[in-house]
Amino acid sequence: MSHATPSLARPARRRFLGQGAALGAGLVLGLRLDAQAQGAAPVLKPGGEAVEFRPSAFIRITADGQVTLVSKQPEIGQGIKTALPMVLAEELEVDWRSVRVVQGDLDPIYGSQSAGGSTSTPTNYENFRRLGATARVLLVQAAAGQWRVPVAECHAAEGVVHHRASGRRLPYARLVAAAAALPLPDPDGVQLKDPKDYKLLGRRIGGVDNPAVVTGKPLFGIDVQLPGMLYAVYEKSPAFGGKVRSANLEAIRALPGVRDAFVIEGTANLNGLVPGVAIVADSTWAAISARRRLEVAWDEGPVAAQSWGEFSARARALAGQPGAMVQRRDGDVETALAGAAKTVAASYSYPFVSHASIEPQNATAWWHDGGLELWVPTQNPAAGQNLVSATLGIPKERIKLHITRSGGGFGRRLGADYVVEAAAIAREVAKKTPVPVKLTWTREDDLRHDHYRPGGFHHLRAGLDAQGRLIAWHNHFVTFANRVQRDGQSVLATGSGGSLNGDEFPGRWVANCLLEQTPLECGIPMGPWRAPGSNVFAWVFHSFIDEAAHAAGRDPLEFRLELLGDKDVVPATDPRALPYNVSRMKGVLREVAARAGWGRTKFERGRGQGIAFHFSHRGYIAQVAEVTVSKSGELKVDRVVVVSDIGAQIINPSGAENQVQGSVIDALGTLLHAELDIQRGRVVQGNFTEYPLIRLPEVPTRVEVHFLQTGFPVTGLGEPAFPPLAPAVCNAIFAATGKRVRELPLRRSDLRWT
Repeated sequence: MSHATPSLARPARRRFLGQGAALGAGLVLGLRLDAQAQGAAPVLKPGGEAVEFRPSAFIRITADGQVTLVSKQPEIGQGIKTALPMVLAEELEVDWRSVRVVQGDLDPIYGSQSAGGSTSTPTNYENFRRLGATARVLLVQAAAGQWRVPVAECHAAEGVVHHRASGRRLPYARLVAAAAALPLPDPDGVQLKDPKDYKLLGRRIGGVDNPAVVTGKPLFGIDVQLPGMLYAVYEKSPAFGGKVRSANLEAIRALPGVRDAFVIEGTANLNGLVPGVAIVADSTWAAISARRRLEVAWDEGPVAAQSWGEFSARARALAGQPGAMVQRRDGDVETALAGAAKTVAASYSYPFVSHASIEPQNATAWWHDGGLELWVPTQNPAAGQNLVSATLGIPKERIKLHITRSGGGFGRRLGADYVVEAAAIAREVAKKTPVPVKLTWTREDDLRHDHYRPGGFHHLRAGLDAQGRLIAWHNHFVTFANRVQRDGQSVLATGSGGSLNGDEFPGRWVANCLLEQTPLECGIPMGPWRAPGSNVFAWVFHSFIDEAAHAAGRDPLEFRLELLGDKDVVPATDPRALPYNVSRMKGVLREVAARAGWGRTKFERGRGQGIAFHFSHRGYIAQVAEVTVSKSGELKVDRVVVVSDIGAQIINPSGAENQVQGSVIDALGTLLHAELDIQRGRVVQGNFTEYPLIRLPEVPTRVEVHFLQTGFPVTGLGEPAFPPLAPAVCNAIFAATGKRVRELPLRRSDLRWT
């Protein structure tokens, strides 16, 4: 397997724009095959001979037999740069070992290029099958035409077209010119391969970037090197929303290696161009060293009066009070609770957390030839282009964006604040000399200027009847919101995951259900964080369901299966929600119980099993955790069993297992450690010494991954395996010790027992 990264050499901008226009008029606009196009717009030699077969923007075959496939989605460690080209290669019928995969830059011809919400696979899978199959059909037609035989007598296999009757063979390389001249077939009439005939999909394939990653080759945004490049850092107010009053710019400009230092006024949008001081130097080290001598007087603004302690006190005072808004109201909760045979009440809370991706935010910007060129590790390149265009007043078509590999994203790189910062700094530099500028955030920048997963507080009550069935559910969710201007009006916008959907489990399953929400207004920037909403809601809901099961004296598995009910599908009532396939969830629950030996082992005190499930980002996942808790309160997660239903096809079992195992470890690390303290409108923690990540001794001894391949559409896996881990572990802790964890991170809980 060979691979390639975007060239960091200076491109000819006119040529780029010309190629984009030509491709847009050709076969593919986004992912839609244009059935009316009259050929594949072949690349020609001066004499007119075709040297390339390019049936779409994603597939290129040259006359020497080189097959190049374009990966359009950003690679952030989720394996999409391998998975989607595998789909193309399967239907194209080429030998994977001969394939070269390249990362596509931002280009409208590719359609959506965002990587987030586990959407890359489900939104592209069927289209990519058809793209590959269409190219295969054209090559088979070309061979049949040369042999003057019916197409039905020919078939393709591993880059060669065969004629069954005569045994003749033609490799794709010899069919480039003929295939390039053919009109495109109707894409809806193209025959796709039967999955039983797959040779590549379902096999373990190493990531196309793996050799470069393990040998330290430049792949990531932070690796970008360009001739004449300068290096920048950017100092922002320690308190969110602060502005620069003054700074010792002259003293900084006089320091060794410093080229310039200047103030950027910025905008009022915390997710946009935040005000600050830029330092540009001959090296990152020179810029960081100068920053240590920087003295800035800040106007910190009103957010400097906010703190986590104040938020917590306000949230506790709201327990027992009606919510500011109702997300769901079914039946009569108060009457049901009053008549219940048993009631359960508890409050759960969790803090703000950071994305803490290992590669801090960075971007390289270069103003030249009347436009802007960017190299960015991003999950959403179009958002970066749009923000730069709107903020700096440059037309989008004058912004060329190269997508580099990202060293982690988890939702953080869906935002583009670091991109517009780099562009604004480079524009100022270009007034004197148009050279590239690479902006690099420090770890402290990354932790203190993130778009955080919001904290939250849940005040819960449940009612059980005499048979131990759940008959009432009340959740008053106290969340966070940030006031913003929209259409000239001031409105509250909750952070991603900071708003409770009325269809969240068990909202549609309990006859008497009241889901309320009260936002605490704050000035803290918030944004998507891995499995938004679900990453904390699953812990709250499935921990409290476990409390209800134990209060009823019921087996936690049987209690959940009964609660799910007998309907195959429960329709959505909220326009943001999806129908819930109960039979799929019950399938993974029963399977995980069987795989984990649920109920078959009698654990000694200090050891226990916990179970949980969650429907998230189209995936149905159930998990069982086994833990050991010493008498002194030390926790060890011994085993995690995961069963997933993500549809009919596992594209790459190696990548899929990696996603599940990574989700389990990431979720456990978040459960154990992740916590940010906010004082005087600023994040206190600045590095991993204060914001620890999970260490190898804390990783589960065994993570067992299983998939139920069902007949449903293929979906993604970056998010759905994350949410069930925390409740499964906390429910296992209760089984082992009798202690219930209701506050995160787990290190805040005393797990000692005697």
